[in-house]
Amino acid sequence: MDINYELYKVFYYVATTLSFSEASKQLFISQSAVSQSIKALEKKLDQTLFIRSTKRVQLTPEGEILLRHVEPAMNLIKRGEAQLTDSATSNGQIRIGASDTICRYFLVPYLEKFHKEFPNAHIKVTNQTSLKCVELLENGQVDLIVINYPNSNLSNLFSLKKIAKFQDVFVANHTFSELNGKKISLKELLDYPILMLDRHSTTSEFLHHLFQQHQLDLVPEIELSSNDLLIDLARIGLGIAFLPDYCISQKTDDLFFVETKELLPSRELAIVHNNRVPVSKMTQEFLNYFEEVSAS
Repeated sequence: MDINYELYKVFYYVATTLSFSEASKQLFISQSAVSQSIKALEKKLDQTLFIRSTKRVQLTPEGEILLRHVEPAMNLIKRGEAQLTDSATSNGQIRIGASDTICRYFLVPYLEKFHKEFPNAHIKVTNQTSLKCVELLENGQVDLIVINYPNSNLSNLFSLKKIAKFQDVFVANHTFSELNGKKISLKELLDYPILMLDRHSTTSEFLHHLFQQHQLDLVPEIELSSNDLLIDLARIGLGIAFLPDYCISQKTDDLFFVETKELLPSRELAIVHNNRVPVSKMTQEFLNYFEEVSAS
């Protein structure tokens, strides 16, 4: 099917803004031209892509399917343009996806080093869970991601390098002092309120899977999207928090580690990029920081 790229471009802007007027502003064309382009695309595809009303624009299921394919293509084109521009200047950019926790407790020194070496380069960091970061990479919205591993969303289309090992831990305050210095089973742990990340995280997947391996059903007391908030709630005695050790090592003054009889497997941090797409000069410079890093 021979369809002009410009029609897909117009579709992308309408689909991502859900506004014909906003799309016309971003494309620097009239709203009428936007509307005509969408009608032409719908006619060529023989599909209705948008539900139009006086108050809003909404994607149809067919429009959502098309967007899932057009968006990565648009991002690849933008990325190619950016790389060509970067090669002609001393600036350039790097787009990184990582969770708040990984950014704060692991990436900051590397970002500082990169900024000092390439002060004119633009750094964009998008904070999402490790699971969501894979989607960002698939859609071409970031150049690389730093994530917790294992990660159920990863495919063999990505180049992955393990860069650090870490251990997940349970922590509590004096409210649960009877557990200090004592090893308890995972089954016994279920008698206490568990604080953990929500289901949309690799850490939650990991802990639920661990309990399932022991034929136990984990029902957390509180689920949050922030490890720092979990630490805060553990500090005031709301429960026993489960989180990676790299974000608690400097905060153990009023908390203690709750040890379990069962051995908790270690996990790793990994840096990942799409091996189907050439990396930019700035992205490669950042990846080089981890060439000598190995999981230990």
